[in-house]
Amino acid sequence: MTVLRSVHEAHGATFREVGGRRVVDTYGRPERTHRAVRNVVGTIEHGYGVIVVTGEDRVEYVDNAVSNRVPSEDGAGCYALLLDPDGRVDTDMYVYNAGERLLVFTPPQTAAALAAEWDEKTFIQDVDFEVATDDFAVFGVHGPKATEKIASVLHQTGTPEDVLTFERGELGDAGVTVVRTDNLAGEESYDVVCGAADAEAVFDTLVNRGLNAVPFGYRTWETLTLEAGSPLFDTEIAGALPNDLGLRNALDFEKGCYVGQEVVSRIENRGHPTQRLVGLAVEAVPAPGAAVFAGDEHVGEVSRAGQSPMREAPIALATVDWDLPAASLTVRVDGDPVGAQRVDLPFVDGSARSARLPAYE
Repeated sequence: MTVLRSVHEAHGATFREVGGRRVVDTYGRPERTHRAVRNVVGTIEHGYGVIVVTGEDRVEYVDNAVSNRVPSEDGAGCYALLLDPDGRVDTDMYVYNAGERLLVFTPPQTAAALAAEWDEKTFIQDVDFEVATDDFAVFGVHGPKATEKIASVLHQTGTPEDVLTFERGELGDAGVTVVRTDNLAGEESYDVVCGAADAEAVFDTLVNRGLNAVPFGYRTWETLTLEAGSPLFDTEIAGALPNDLGLRNALDFEKGCYVGQEVVSRIENRGHPTQRLVGLAVEAVPAPGAAVFAGDEHVGEVSRAGQSPMREAPIALATVDWDLPAASLTVRVDGDPVGAQRVDLPFVDGSARSARLPAYE
């Protein structure tokens, strides 16, 4: 559940479920809001699950479990995956070193199960896991003026300079942590993390103080990330092989063994995966799972599609065969073939490139 339901309702919000958590769908006129974020700046309440990891062995334990290197220094983070024995993604996460604890931000539906799994696998290590989703609020600030927005309201510190690093400061009377995130919307991006008790004051500051920021919901978030070519957990990442998605920012191939690493490394060493994530310009919006054909050959499936406000045309992300034939592409929309053309990602160039933009060797 969003921690600010009544506040969002006062802004005209409607709601929906994402990963079992109630979030804002839209405040109305989502295409206009989308353009406002692309042109200036907007803010969204993100529905993360949160795990707090404490104990002397916290960094070593999480580092041994996930696909990327967990930083040992306070103020730094990483994007990482938890893989199953077949090398497929169980969950993705951001892991931040906050001094005497790690903060792990996950899709909301995976936090409790992940904390329980890690707790069951703890033997002699000094490490504890607490699901603290309801103790925090996380507000994303996205847009070409995101840095100016944060600088106009943040006190006692400056904006963090490097991606996935953070600074501690104040917004009004509230203590906050400001993270420079990885630009999933294709724009300069920050997460502002605060205690749940301070959420209303922080949201008001982000929307109304300093440089104003338009509030937006998940419908706009999905079109922003689609235009940016960013795979998301629910639609592209869950159950996938990270190499097929080109998620190189989540993998450290020089690490020691972790669950699923051997499979990922074998794929890497073969030269390329069997599939890839591509962008399609389509003549009509297909449903998720719609078949992609090259001539009469089935070559893949659409993972996500929508009307791009910036291109004013339908676009889609699709997982297709690596050796995609040169034949003309079509997708199935309501059972009928509709023309499609592969295009380079991102669909829209914003003020920053998404760190999840597919990258293949």
